[in-house]
Amino acid sequence: MIEITPNLFIGSETDFEQNVKYHLSEWYVIHACKEPYHRRLLGYTTRGAPQSSPEYLLARRDNVLYLNLVDVDNPKYVSSEIMDTSIDFIDEALKNGKKCLVHCNQGESRSPSIGLLYLLSRKIMHAEDMESAEAQFLKIYPSYNPKRGMREYLIQNWGRYAK
Repeated sequence: MIEITPNLFIGSETDFEQNVKYHLSEWYVIHACKEPYHRRLLGYTTRGAPQSSPEYLLARRDNVLYLNLVDVDNPKYVSSEIMDTSIDFIDEALKNGKKCLVHCNQGESRSPSIGLLYLLSRKIMHAEDMESAEAQFLKIYPSYNPKRGMREYLIQNWGRYAK
């Protein structure tokens, strides 16, 4: 678990389970992974979440955001609604003086990608292009290793976040 800017931490499922789970009153948490958190919350047993559910993409319970976000090769499965809501959720946490953990299963792809977008969109980090942004971010968060779908989403949406 690494603090990438004051009170914003990026990490893995293990970081959540060992360091944050029993201190939720002090934290805002984004579960940036379908398994096991989104699945457990909605209680689905099928391969994917029921598309008819109003919480198909994301669900919020107080200071916890549950994302239906999977690491796949195709960026069309990365939702801008998920990414934008995550960024706003981080803003809320930090404005409320709370710590915020964004985690996925391994802490390599989904959660650091959200962290990178947050830094870019809030002008905490400046970069001319995706490659220079990634080079800067790797100095802050060395475990950053986005899967193809996440990275392609970042490239395709660069202009939305790094204006």
